[in-house]
Amino acid sequence: MDIIKKDQFIFGMLIGLFLPIVLFFLILLLNYILLQMGVAKFYLNLEAHILISMFGNLLSIRYYFVNLTFEKTGRGVLLVTFVVILLFFILKDNLGINL
Repeated sequence: MDIIKKDQFIFGMLIGLFLPIVLFFLILLLNYILLQMGVAKFYLNLEAHILISMFGNLLSIRYYFVNLTFEKTGRGVLLVTFVVILLFFILKDNLGINL
C-alpha cells in the first residue's frame, strides 16, 4: 500500500477531508440499518454523526505521526481536523445553527 505512504502536506489534507466524509456516510447508513432492524432504539442526530466521523482522523494522525513519522502528512490531517471541529462549534454555538 504505497499509495498511503506519502509525506506531503496536501496529501494529508485530502486524507483529513476524505476519511471523515466516508465515515460519516457509513455511520449514517449503519445507524439507519440498525434502526430499521430494531436493534437500535434511537437515531443519532447529525451532531453525533459529525463528531463520531472525526474519530477516523485521530487514527490517521497517530498512524502518520507515530508509525510512519511522516510529519507533513500528519500536519495536513491535523490542520483539517482542527478547522472542521472549530467550524462545527462556531456554527453550533455562536450562530445558533442546529445541525
